[in-house]
Parts: sequence; structure tokens; C-alpha cells
Amino acid sequence: MAKTIYYAAATLDGYIAESDDTLQWLTGYEGSYEGEDAEPMKGSYDRFMEGIGALVMGSATYEFLLDEVDTWPYEGLPTWVLTSRELRRFEGEGVDIRTANAPVRELYDEMTEAAGDRDLWVVGGGNVASQFADEGLLDELAITVTPVVLGTGKPLFDRRLPKQPMQLLGTTTWDTGMVELRYGIER
Repeated sequence: MAKTIYYAAATLDGYIAESDDTLQWLTGYEGSYEGEDAEPMKGSYDRFMEGIGALVMGSATYEFLLDEVDTWPYEGLPTWVLTSRELRRFEGEGVDIRTANAPVRELYDEMTEAAGDRDLWVVGGGNVASQFADEGLLDELAITVTPVVLGTGKPLFDRRLPKQPMQLLGTTTWDTGMVELRYGIER
């Protein structure tokens, strides 16, 4: 059965972006780890993407992508952008962007149907992830903790999560010094 996964990188102090929505803390990170348990990080994103059938993100994440990339990185995947305002459009072949101003509960069936037998990726930001958590629609968290401390920024979640028991599914220690934590969420 397909899952809804919040897959993100976060700083040690729980931020996914700087206050101005930039990711220099992540894109400029150059750590390493040579322990016996180190797994190669190269290729891990591609392996994750093989299991993704659809995506959902907020307008800040979408606008960041508009400003940073020349070609849409999620070609062929239906992508929902949750927004209450008009946004510039990313154009190109294979681009399937659907803007919506509706509660995630109302959009969820359409999103999971579009994902088919693959997973729905909650890309971010923290507000979108919080909306899914509030509705009990998250199945899994996959958070890659990066040993960077910002002190301020955009949080992993916007607010305290409702009581949803989480079960550790596993950890991966990457050769970059980052650690991925995977938690299942009881619905």
C-alpha cells in the first residue's frame, strides 16, 4: 500500500530552511564520516524518488524551485502546490503542477490516486507537513539530520503535532556525517 511520507533534510536544531527560505546551510554543507557504519549517500535520493508517484508542497518551496532550477526536477510526477495566491507557472514538457487552495483532507484522495501504487511525498515546508499531520494523513517521516545549527529559520513542523504515536523504523548513517531518521506514524 502506498504511503504518505514527509522526506526532508533538517538542521540539528530542527530547521528546513533559513528565515529567507534559502538552503545555503544544506547546499554548502561539506561534512564527512568514515565510520564502519557509514553508508554512501550518493544515489540515496534517486532510490527514494523511484518509489514516488506524486508530490505536494507549499508555495514557498515551489517559488524556491522556480528561482533555483532551469528544468522542473519532478518531470512526469503530478505535483500539488498548496497556495492561496496566484503563482508564476513552471513551463515545460512533462510538467504537471496543480495549484490548490483547499484543505489537504479534500485533496488527499486525488493525490494518492495520482500516486498509484507508489508513495506521496510531502516535500515541505513545515506548514504543509503540519497540515497532513493534523489530519492524521502522514504515514512516515524520513528526516536527514545535518550537523548544522542555524538558531532560527523555517521549522520542520509549524506547530506541535497532535498525539500520534511514532515508531522508529530505522536509521542510516551517511558518509557525509548526516543521519537519516525514519519513523512510522500510527494512524
